[in-house]
Amino acid sequence: MVRTVAVIGAGPSGLTSIKSCLEEGLEPTCFESSDDIGGLWKFKEVSEPNRASIYRSLTINISKEMMCFSDFPIPADYPNYMHHSRILQYFRLYAEHFKLLQHIRFQTSVRSVRQRPDFSHSGRWEVVTENREGQEERHMFDSVIVCSGHYSYPHLPLKDFSGIESFEGKYFHSWDYKGPEDLYGKRVVVIGIGNSGGDIAVESSRVAKQVYLSTRRGAWVIRVLSDNGLPVDMKYNTRFVHILFQLLPVNWLSWFGEKKLNAMYDHTMYALKPKHRLFSTIPVINDELPNKILTGGVMVKPNVQQIRGSSVVFEDGSVVDKVDVIVFATGYNYDFPFLPSNVMHKSGHRVGLYKHVFPPTLEHPTMAVVGFIHALGAIMPQAEMQSRWVTRVFKGHKKLPSNQAMLKAVEYDTKDMDKNYIVSKLVPLQVDFVSYMDDIAGEVGVRPSLAWLFFTDYPLFKRVLWGPVTAYQYRITGPGKWSGARQAIFTQFERMFQPFKTRQVEEKQGCSVVGRLLKLSLTAMVGGAAAYYFHLQPPSSLTYLLSKLTPQRA
Repeated sequence: MVRTVAVIGAGPSGLTSIKSCLEEGLEPTCFESSDDIGGLWKFKEVSEPNRASIYRSLTINISKEMMCFSDFPIPADYPNYMHHSRILQYFRLYAEHFKLLQHIRFQTSVRSVRQRPDFSHSGRWEVVTENREGQEERHMFDSVIVCSGHYSYPHLPLKDFSGIESFEGKYFHSWDYKGPEDLYGKRVVVIGIGNSGGDIAVESSRVAKQVYLSTRRGAWVIRVLSDNGLPVDMKYNTRFVHILFQLLPVNWLSWFGEKKLNAMYDHTMYALKPKHRLFSTIPVINDELPNKILTGGVMVKPNVQQIRGSSVVFEDGSVVDKVDVIVFATGYNYDFPFLPSNVMHKSGHRVGLYKHVFPPTLEHPTMAVVGFIHALGAIMPQAEMQSRWVTRVFKGHKKLPSNQAMLKAVEYDTKDMDKNYIVSKLVPLQVDFVSYMDDIAGEVGVRPSLAWLFFTDYPLFKRVLWGPVTAYQYRITGPGKWSGARQAIFTQFERMFQPFKTRQVEEKQGCSVVGRLLKLSLTAMVGGAAAYYFHLQPPSSLTYLLSKLTPQRA
């Protein structure tokens, strides 16, 4: 009998979960409360309760090669950093190509998910939904994948802002922001310097009389552009850089990164310098914010101390009068209101999930949360990797540890995050992108082995080591292997360059002696680093390969 799976949400996490179910021979039914796929990336002019919301101008800050699914490259002519409308187009292409739409029930909300009375024996779930006519339906499923995300419940901490009830202007959360049209000629205070706060401050400064950006901690601000105009993530999110992070002290790496950032714009001079180090939290990605500070359109201010009528008082004693609008870019709460409270285990500030996916206290591993993760990298490949693991567990190909072992692992992860990152109730979970992808890939059996590639496919080895850690690397081998993965890796920079080919220009020829010497020295460096890396984490495939290469006696 085919096992049935309920998938809650048809955003990118839900779409890749449907596909993973189909690949494993499971029968998915996806419930989506809106009338379209896309989740967060489906723009609507009016924000809808309990749903993620974006603004009209939103452009993703992850480049297309780093955000696409592992066996479906984004079209070459799409821009490297895409407007939300292009991202939604890509999701539609993906859904149509893999025939996912027929498994989605649109305008159907999930009201509750409960364990069946025989759960201890069957592990099954009862899912109650409400359709577009308001009629309730009950369904039975063998397993459930929750893909509801964590940007649906805006955090509006009004009690932390003394005098807000006396404010004479208008205030709202960034969740309600759609564009700067209503801010023309206004004096605007944006509270919060995350990516949304930075975007809104920059965009509103084009029409507002003055924008003030208030921050408690400050922030490191990086650009999407790197050397020679390459996308910054394709330049630095590589396995070689990841190896360096394993070998070198993180404080030294932070110092080096901060030095490079300050060479572009001194964070102290620009009043941006934070209280934390560069790699202790995800930085703000915004190319325009320093320019707006430089030209006076945006003024950075400390935390708000008090609001008096139309005046805003900051902690340094400065006052801004005649404020018309306050935008709270203060993050989001996370919640799973349709789940029973005893399903989700709490660990510190966060929902304690085994490897950020499985509730560790259930008798049967028949529920998973996909896409509930935070890293300096796109959610799409991370959710895809999670869903590939989840469906193999549901199918019975993989076994989870005991509940006790999972709980222990959850507590270790919580302590590790507290040690390495700045976490709070609003940002309770953060992982290193490459480490996490490799960890879950190891569970699936698709983690690429540098040692194996070195001996069997040296040209591919070079691209996997030196090139960006794109999702194609996790389709080279193992379950779900894709015959086009190697070619996709070899052509990823061609797709990156394609949108620039709008005017024919003469290209540089040849390579300088200095360039060749630099490449030679870097090759020697990576050889030593890789050898040390293999010494610390010897891959089992290397032992297997050497045994095959050793002559056998008759």
